[in-house]
Amino acid sequence: MKLTVAWIGKTKSPAIQSLSDDYLKRLKQYCDVEGISVKDEAGLLKTSGRDGRSTRRYLILLDSHGKQLSSEELAQFVRSHQDRNPAPLLFAIGPADGFTENTRNQADFVLSLGKMTIAHELARAVLLEQLYRAFTILKGHPYHLGH
Repeated sequence: MKLTVAWIGKTKSPAIQSLSDDYLKRLKQYCDVEGISVKDEAGLLKTSGRDGRSTRRYLILLDSHGKQLSSEELAQFVRSHQDRNPAPLLFAIGPADGFTENTRNQADFVLSLGKMTIAHELARAVLLEQLYRAFTILKGHPYHLGH
C-alpha cells in the first residue's frame, strides 16, 4: 500500500519534525509511506492528481467537521481501502485556518481527529501516530494493547 501524509506549509517546530520523522520511519515497516510539505492547497490538489496530470490518489482531508473514527475504525478503513481500491491514500493536513470549501468538495473523505481544535502541526503528529497504531492493529502487534 502506498500512503502519503501531506501538510501545507513549512514545519516550524523541530520537535514536531522529529516526531513526524520517527512515525514515518515506524510506518515504513508496514507500507510505502512518505511525508511531504506542500506550499498551498493548489499544490495539494496537484499532488492528489486532481489536476489530471499525475496519479490520482484517494484524498482524505483532516477537518474538524469530518467523520470521527476510533483507532480500530481507522484500521478497518485502511484495510477496506487496501482491499477494494488500488489508488494510493493521501492524508492531508491543512493550513492553520483550515481548508477552503473548494478543496473540501474535492476530497474523497473528510476525517476529524475530534471536536477539539488542534494546532495543525500537532494534528500531523497525532495523525501519524494513529496511522502507525492502525497498522499495528491490522498486524496484531501489541503496540495498541499497551495503552
